[in-house]
Amino acid sequence: MTGSEKPGAARGDGRVEAVQPRPPEAYQFQDILYEKRDWIARITINRPRSYNSYTTATLQELTLAFQDASWDDGVAVVVLTGAGDKAFCTGGDVKEYAEFYTRRPRDYWKYMGIFVGAIDGVRNCGKPVIARLNGIVAGGGNEFNLACDLAVAADHVTLRQVGTRVGSVAAGGATQWLPITIGDRRAREMLFTCDEVTARQALDWGLVNRVVPAADLDKAVDELAQKIIDKFPECTRYTKQQVNYWKDMAWYSTVGHARDWLSLHFMSTEPHEGMTAFVEKRAPRYRELRQRAAEGGFSELLWGPYTRSCHACGTTGIPEGFDFCGKCGAKLA
Repeated sequence: MTGSEKPGAARGDGRVEAVQPRPPEAYQFQDILYEKRDWIARITINRPRSYNSYTTATLQELTLAFQDASWDDGVAVVVLTGAGDKAFCTGGDVKEYAEFYTRRPRDYWKYMGIFVGAIDGVRNCGKPVIARLNGIVAGGGNEFNLACDLAVAADHVTLRQVGTRVGSVAAGGATQWLPITIGDRRAREMLFTCDEVTARQALDWGLVNRVVPAADLDKAVDELAQKIIDKFPECTRYTKQQVNYWKDMAWYSTVGHARDWLSLHFMSTEPHEGMTAFVEKRAPRYRELRQRAAEGGFSELLWGPYTRSCHACGTTGIPEGFDFCGKCGAKLA
């Protein structure tokens, strides 16, 4: 760029450089695969050993890929899927949550902003997005499914929400869009019980568009994509914007609140117990926590409110459930 040129200036062909797409290999993605050919962009979450759960870095890469596909006039349709045949996406990496975000809840607020950006990348990319459901669809994975415009599922697929099982709330798309997509009562059942929904049941409920044998999944996705390619691009883009109306209303009315509440909630007992149990591969102690509350004990904070003081060293703000000072070790009065 010369000194007389400005950022975003037009190229010799009249196109603005700042909004031009790039070749997929230019991004050097680590957690996703990205390819573009024959009018279709394919974005694959490539973490099969973690059942295609996403980390903070994965979300950042997804956002970039969807932005690029949005800007590329050679792309008519985007297909989102997961690597392998076991999982489409199983939501956020719980190990990352447990290691980082339960320790520094204010950082979860930052993380949630990245997650919202990735979801909005799907919703606002200006191209229809097809979810190619090749395996387990769970938690935030189903929220990505809901953010997509269409979904084709292999017949062995199961779908579920997991928020109340692991100490979270599925307010990254599920609480907002499941009632619109499958109806209020079905949405509540999925969200409250966290039970699996089979592919056929999801088809009956309207959670997916088509269910096919796994061997026919790519063919079915391509058939749907070809129908979209042979339509006018500007009309298709604006149709998506119009159809998004009710989802936009539900999303923008609630997601900011959810971001703040979840950030505060991450310092409490429920996510600590739920995510620790997941990492330790054991059942969460749901009833123990309920019993503690029923008996008038501490259920919101792991060791109770910060009400005790140490007369030996003067430390204050010690949790009520402590018998000894965590700083000097003296027995508390």
